[in-house]
Amino acid sequence: MTLQIRDERARELAEKLAKKRNVTMTAAVIQALEEELRRESVKAPLAKRVAEIAQDLKRQAGPNGRVLSKDEIDDMWGQP
Repeated sequence: MTLQIRDERARELAEKLAKKRNVTMTAAVIQALEEELRRESVKAPLAKRVAEIAQDLKRQAGPNGRVLSKDEIDDMWGQP
């Protein structure tokens, strides 16, 4: 089965990536799609983790809430 790229912009991007990676356009498209699918599969666990952290902070804050320190915010985002 063949993949035909009729959209000019898509063709330009595929050609550009293929040249940079020194692969065929087909290989470049496959690699790009595989990488994007990997990114998508990481999003769900990350979103779940962020939601869990938010729930934990909300629980710690109690009904009146509190202001987070810069260190707490950095820690939440994984900053050193």
